[in-house]
Amino acid sequence: MIFDTHTHLNAEQFKDEIPEVIERAKELGVTEMAVVGFDTPTILKSLELSHAYKDIYSIIGWHPTEAGNYTKEIENTLQTQLEETQVVALGEIGLDYYWMEDPKEVQDKVFRRQIAIAKEMNLPISIHTRDAMEDTYKILKEENIQDIGGIMHSFSGDGEWAKRFLDLGMHISFSGVVTFKKAFEVHEAASIVPMDKLLVETDAPYLAPMPYRGKRNEPGYTRYVVERVAELRQMTVEEVADITRGNAHRLFRIEK
Repeated sequence: MIFDTHTHLNAEQFKDEIPEVIERAKELGVTEMAVVGFDTPTILKSLELSHAYKDIYSIIGWHPTEAGNYTKEIENTLQTQLEETQVVALGEIGLDYYWMEDPKEVQDKVFRRQIAIAKEMNLPISIHTRDAMEDTYKILKEENIQDIGGIMHSFSGDGEWAKRFLDLGMHISFSGVVTFKKAFEVHEAASIVPMDKLLVETDAPYLAPMPYRGKRNEPGYTRYVVERVAELRQMTVEEVADITRGNAHRLFRIEK
């Protein structure tokens, strides 16, 4: 059984076929998933899904591309929502210097504020970082993130970057990128991450793995991520599936 630790089943691309997508995932062995909400509409949909399906969990937070819209009112609502039983982490939060919707200092402030909230509520965090690896690392280190831990979601760095985040107590999660033929740095990272810090995900509907690259991604395609990681580590698919699922359960404090 496979746990997709980061998916956007709450995205518009799935709105008319959520039950079918969930069934297709089960057929591929993906039986649990964390649906990530990153602004008001997607947070509400994530919570709705985690209430409706027992094996769906919520990760909710305020995305860095939305940092300029973050207000005290939003924060108060978020803190209330984070108390719901199906919420397992705060995210996705971090820095995005690719889109640069808001200045670095605004993103920095919102990122640090949400880390503080996660600490107050004893929740792990899920990190989005794009073209901002150095600053993301710096903030996580300064904020002593090892106190709560979390996930480097859809990790795109090499083995050395993986080691630096691992030293902070973070888990490393691999998406469909690890299946791309020329993603050599990600292949390296997936080969060296300690098994107790390894996670898998889709980031669906984005980043579809081979053989579906360029098409809409689905939670079920986590299976192809697991297969590629197993190949890189010379393990069986079942071993990687069981270990990453167990890691997700421990990090998210899911008792099963």
